[in-house]
Amino acid sequence: MGVYAAVKNRIIVLLEQKKMSIHKLAIESAVPPSSIKNILYGKSKNPGIATIKMLCDGFGITLLEFFDCEEFKSLEQEIK
Repeated sequence: MGVYAAVKNRIIVLLEQKKMSIHKLAIESAVPPSSIKNILYGKSKNPGIATIKMLCDGFGITLLEFFDCEEFKSLEQEIK
């Protein structure tokens, strides 16, 4: 799994855990719904850390909590 897939999957899991819709996350995070959809549907394959931080704020979690999951722990090194 690559970084993009890990970010996408983590957002999907958090939406389910927090029982939030994309619209609700957009309101809570001040990230436009179109930006969130672009991440989830593959148009934006490299969301910036500032965007991820804003999404974390919307979810009510820290960046550390966002990245503290199996998807990110098992990522392979990109450059070998």
